[in-house]
Amino acid sequence: MQDEYLKFLPDPFQQWLNGRRIEEVECIISDLAGVSRGKAMPSNKFSRQEQMFMPLSIFYQTISGDYVDMKIRDQWTENDMVLIPDFSTAVCSPWSGDITVQVIHDAQDLAGKPIDLVPRNVLKKVVSLYNDKGWEPLVAPEIEFYLTKPNLDPNLPIEPTMGRTGRRVASRQAYSMMAVDEYGPVIDDIYDFAEAQGFDIDTIMQEGGAGQIEINLVHGDPVKLADQVFYFKRLIREAALRQNCFATFMAKPMQDEPGSAMHIHQSVRDIRSGKNIFSGENGKPTSYFYHFLGGQQYFLPKAISLMAPYVNSYRRYMAIGSAPINLEWGRDNRTTGLRVPLSSSDAIRIENRVVGMDSNPYLAIAASLACGFLGMKQELEPREEVKGEAYSLPRALPRGLLEGLELFDDAPELEKVLGENFCKVYKSVKMYEAEAFLEVISPWEREHLLLNV
Repeated sequence: MQDEYLKFLPDPFQQWLNGRRIEEVECIISDLAGVSRGKAMPSNKFSRQEQMFMPLSIFYQTISGDYVDMKIRDQWTENDMVLIPDFSTAVCSPWSGDITVQVIHDAQDLAGKPIDLVPRNVLKKVVSLYNDKGWEPLVAPEIEFYLTKPNLDPNLPIEPTMGRTGRRVASRQAYSMMAVDEYGPVIDDIYDFAEAQGFDIDTIMQEGGAGQIEINLVHGDPVKLADQVFYFKRLIREAALRQNCFATFMAKPMQDEPGSAMHIHQSVRDIRSGKNIFSGENGKPTSYFYHFLGGQQYFLPKAISLMAPYVNSYRRYMAIGSAPINLEWGRDNRTTGLRVPLSSSDAIRIENRVVGMDSNPYLAIAASLACGFLGMKQELEPREEVKGEAYSLPRALPRGLLEGLELFDDAPELEKVLGENFCKVYKSVKMYEAEAFLEVISPWEREHLLLNV
């Protein structure tokens, strides 16, 4: 019976398996936060399974595990959704002691209709809007994260990890190969795990923070790349734990260090011709390019809560460390929120530098592509290109999650594209998280207000 599903598994997994018998299957799906949820079972049970179910209520949970009452009819009956394996996503778990395969599942109701709360389905819906126009969006995410000393007490500040030399790794060492060598064993494990899972890494480099690493992925289909980022977060955490350190994807884990982003490079290809619609016959940008930019500038503030989903996310938006504070655009300009990298004319693309690494990759990519699509649909014109530093221009990004959610609440065009039910649930969950944070008394308040006011 095992052979019945084994034949659908992709070649990289087959090569890693090398004739061995699969012992365990992990059936997984992304929740709103991008956390992997699912079930693990013996391979022989998976092969006999006709249908698999999971309660819809996993999408009513906050990052802390609390459930949000959204006044939805029959919310607490916890209706099941049907999980459908997408065998093209199957990868191994090379860190596991057992021979394990992970498979991302799609979710639908009993009538076969996709569940609109599932982040992967939200992204698929946005991609389908492009496909209906004869277009194919392409993305290339950049993954930034920190390696830190194990933090066992949440009341203590996060500290950088120790390197091979026994010294704490230093900050402000962007692109340093010696800095990368300090935590070479972690990087070696990341490479080994990625190769076993069949993922292509474009580059790995040291970023500006202490113990901060950036991994660039090869451009491709948005759903497949979101799947990869989803898998990579777990892969990186496991590689770090193997070397006695933590990997964190918090947007701003340390006070005096730069934040971690998930920059998204975006372009659109004509399905029939295979050509980049951002590039004209003369090699100059087309109207599609400018309208995509216009959509990003107009709609991204309204969608910011999908790209900066936590109170901590907004600490990254400071005029330091190449982080954006507005949505100006410029060529080869890292102070702008929207950067047009140096490239050949047929590879012209728009880099969204606003997205935080703490975001759900499916939702962040969906939101960014949705903004660009609406810009092209409505033929929105961007502001003039910024030639110099954009930090001197007015701040255009929200300063906090509550402000971001207010903007999202006034975005009917985005709501229609992403799904009204999804937007309702997402806003409810994020509002609960924001209000829960306001109940927390910080060390700063105790230090400066306890005896001084």
